[in-house]
This record gives sequence, structure tokens and C-alpha cells, in this order.
Amino acid sequence: MNHGGRKALITGGASGFGADIARALTASGARVVLVDVDQSALDRQQKEVPGSLGIRADVTDRSAIGQAVDRAATHLGGLDTLVICAGVIHIKALADVTEADWDRVLDVNLKGAFFTIQAAAPALAQSGRGRIVAISSDAGKRGAPCIQAYSASKFGLVGLVESVAAELAASAVTANCVCPVGCPTTGMGQQVLDAKVAMTGQSSERLQQSTASQNPLGRNVEPSDVTSAVLFLTSDDASFITGVSVDIDGGLHLAGLPGVGT
Repeated sequence: MNHGGRKALITGGASGFGADIARALTASGARVVLVDVDQSALDRQQKEVPGSLGIRADVTDRSAIGQAVDRAATHLGGLDTLVICAGVIHIKALADVTEADWDRVLDVNLKGAFFTIQAAAPALAQSGRGRIVAISSDAGKRGAPCIQAYSASKFGLVGLVESVAAELAASAVTANCVCPVGCPTTGMGQQVLDAKVAMTGQSSERLQQSTASQNPLGRNVEPSDVTSAVLFLTSDDASFITGVSVDIDGGLHLAGLPGVGT
């Protein structure tokens, strides 16, 4: 896939999936603007992504993300690719979740995505080949204990992207989600892994081995697995794919035969 000439904005672009996607898009020929709240991480990431521009902005601040999108479009001479990676999580029992916990996760993961897409939509439509890809989660399709707000936000993100896909299709803008299973090598993945260690008393190495052995493909997800899917969905090759949510989980969503297992 060749992304030569593409003009991309990536939220949450200073770390995790966003950073990996930024490097890959740049290597494939795109020009990239990174948006993140962490200035020091942005500074480090700009050094790893040749020609990139870093903009510090909070996606939950409608004015700030709007200004960031405008600045990115001016810097790039337009905007035709948007990747939504900004996200947070908390892991707590239902009784312990505070209103502030709930609001922060929904604000960043869902409202922030909406503000960013809303701000970028005119430029994406004007480009005539707009691409939106949002990082949802396997938790956006199946609930799990102790991540109530995160799961609600990621289910909501899938619905938001489907609605946007329907609305912007007439402008040749596609909108899709990728739904990875937990990745132990990202910052959020490490946060989840640490919580599992606390819950079970097992070592992180043992837990990673266990999750890999339970996956039909026999390993844990890596950032490159997610990046490869995003690169395809942002390419010209994916121009007739919109409104879908792609599971990046090694087949973990597949069911066994009842009473028999896998």
C-alpha cells in the first residue's frame, strides 16, 4: 500500500497504537500531524516521525481540538485522513466507580472522538478521498468485568463511526473501526496487565502466556497487527469499505462448540 500524498491527523499520536501508526503512515509516504495532551511525548515522537508536526490539544475541549484540526489542515494543505487513537481506561469494581471516573472515560473516548470527527469532516469531504479510522476495542463488542465506562465508550464509538459512515458516504469519505484485543506492550495494555496481576497474584509473564495460549492463533496482539489494518483502511485500496468494525483479536471472538469447547 502506498500512502503517498496523504495528509493525516492522528489523535493520541504520541504513544501506543497512535505512535506506531504515525511511523508506518510516514514510511508509506503520508505527511502526518500528531495530536496529544502529553507535550514531552509529542516532542519525543516528532523525532521518530520525519517531517511530522506535533500539536498539544485535549480532545475533550471542543475549541482546542477544532483549532488543532484547522492548524493541521493549514500545515498539510488539506486533510484526507483521520485516525482516532486518543483513549483512556479505568479498571474498578462497579461499586467503586465514581462520577468523575465515568465522565473522564466517556469524555475522552467518545465525546473527544465526536469533536474531532466533527471538526475534520469538512476538510475530509473536500479532499474527495477522506478516510476515518477509529481505534475501538474488543470491549466495544463484548462486555467484561470492571471496565464499564470503557466498554460503554467503545460500543458507542462503533455506533458513532457507523453513523458518520452513513452521513459522509456521499462525499466519498469512508469511516471504519478496528477492534483490537488488549495489547500488553502499549501503555494502556500494561495498565490492564497490572490490574490483572493485582487481581490474580500471577506474574505478568504468566498472564501473557495464558492469554496467548487461549487465543486461537496462539499469541497476543502486537501494535503492528493493528497498524496493518489501519494502513489498509486508510489506503485507496479500501475505497469501497465503510461502516465496518474489524476484529483484530486472532479469532478470540469465535465460539467453540457448546459442551465440547474449542
